[in-house]
Amino acid sequence: MTSLPRPRRAFWGDIRFLIGVVLVILSIAGVWLVVSSAGRTTPVLQANRTIVQGEALVSGDFQVVEVGLGALTADYLAPQDLEPGQVAARTVAEGELMPASAAADADDSRSTTIVVESSTGIPAGVSPGTVVELWHAPPLEDGRTLDAPRILVADASIAAVLESDSMLASAGTAVEVVIDRADVADVLSAITGGSVLSVVPVGSGS
Repeated sequence: MTSLPRPRRAFWGDIRFLIGVVLVILSIAGVWLVVSSAGRTTPVLQANRTIVQGEALVSGDFQVVEVGLGALTADYLAPQDLEPGQVAARTVAEGELMPASAAADADDSRSTTIVVESSTGIPAGVSPGTVVELWHAPPLEDGRTLDAPRILVADASIAAVLESDSMLASAGTAVEVVIDRADVADVLSAITGGSVLSVVPVGSGS
């Protein structure tokens, strides 16, 4: 009795089998990487108080927390990233993770602080970091009356609310505000020119 030769498996069938095995392996590896990265944490800086724009960044103002940021790790400052001479490029709220974009070199900072007396006083909710407008009412030529109030600086923030022992304290409140360096000349001119200044929190209505 003559036996028939067994048919050979097609080459294409073997290739599809191998491709299937590779896809299964890649799928398992992908799941493992996702699970592994989800459980991985990175030490980053978290502000333990509100840090206003232009303020120096020092280690005492932060605590180190372990968080799982994944691909966003590079977007936040780690403890080793904090260097002397850095300042806040914007206000960083208490409890906020410190973004790398919110740190700037002091030599490149365009902001500074100036103390002004707000004639209208300061609402109780105003604190360091509050965004405000700086208004002024310049004196008229007669020297006895004031012109209509107008915005002097549209984008400022509170650095500190100051206690004052002066006689002016009864009429208003002294505050240290953060302003752009380009606005310094206008603010100083308003102060020396006898304008009445008012600090108005943004969103409070004016």
